[in-house]
Amino acid sequence: MDLSIVISVYNEEDSLKELTGWISEALREESLKYEVIFVDDGSTDSSWEIIEEITRFNPAVKGISFRRNYGKSAALYCGFEAAEGEIVVTMDADLQDSPEEIPGMIKMIREDGYDLVSGWKRKRYDGKLTKNLPSKLYNFTARKVTGIKLHDMNCGLKAYKSIVVKNIEVYGEMHRYIPYLAKNAGFSSIGEKTVKHQPRKFGKSKFGMNRFINGFLDLLTLWFLSKFGKKPMHFFGLIGSLMFLFGTLTSLYLIVQKLIHQSQGLKYRAVTDQPLFYISLVALIIGMQLFLSGFIAELVSRNSSERNSYKIKKRI
Repeated sequence: MDLSIVISVYNEEDSLKELTGWISEALREESLKYEVIFVDDGSTDSSWEIIEEITRFNPAVKGISFRRNYGKSAALYCGFEAAEGEIVVTMDADLQDSPEEIPGMIKMIREDGYDLVSGWKRKRYDGKLTKNLPSKLYNFTARKVTGIKLHDMNCGLKAYKSIVVKNIEVYGEMHRYIPYLAKNAGFSSIGEKTVKHQPRKFGKSKFGMNRFINGFLDLLTLWFLSKFGKKPMHFFGLIGSLMFLFGTLTSLYLIVQKLIHQSQGLKYRAVTDQPLFYISLVALIIGMQLFLSGFIAELVSRNSSERNSYKIKKRI
């Protein structure tokens, strides 16, 4: 199998037949043996019935149906597991991703040696300020945190070597950061291709403004796990130790200052009358809590079944 196209579907009954025909037309001139895997993410319309109908007439099309809505990450995870192609392409089911871009992305993987090629919708047709401005800020932050120079990290149209999708775990809402997951798994050859963005033809977007907030929190989670997932004490222990040291030194300073003034008969303030004493006390408590959090997290990490899980490239 040369190519697997994984498509997450949620209430897209109007677009499925047209999308299937568009894919067939776009790949007609290519000498590719391919499959299309529709993953129905608990649709409440007739999307699954249409997928079943398509599979009866098109043997290249396969379907997976969830009992309820789990989210795009779950759909992609199951699609990646089922994919048999040497190259795996993901795209959305709403006709905004053009299948005509697929041959060019495959070429970049086969001839240019990329592990992953991400689409960049340079010119968009959902030009709302409330979508575009947060998207630009989101992508800017993602570039700075991940170190991956992609203009559109969350573009649904991507192509991967099969080995990439078989070595990453997409869960929660981490589908936004598949390039970062791939990088953390050791696949650092990541390219970008400018792709056409089609105007929405049916329905409306399934994602609201909360995706940017959730996306930022997921980004922080991924960053933390990649940096300190197997050594949490290095994060919590360091910050906790610094705060505890600050609290200790500040408290000692106030106590020694009072004793010196008292011994010399000078006017002095009681230690408990000074705001700095309570700041140092809070620093001591928080520092101790952070240190203990790191210690407990380290115990959990050391007992994890994946503590010695590493991505091995070759054996000889």
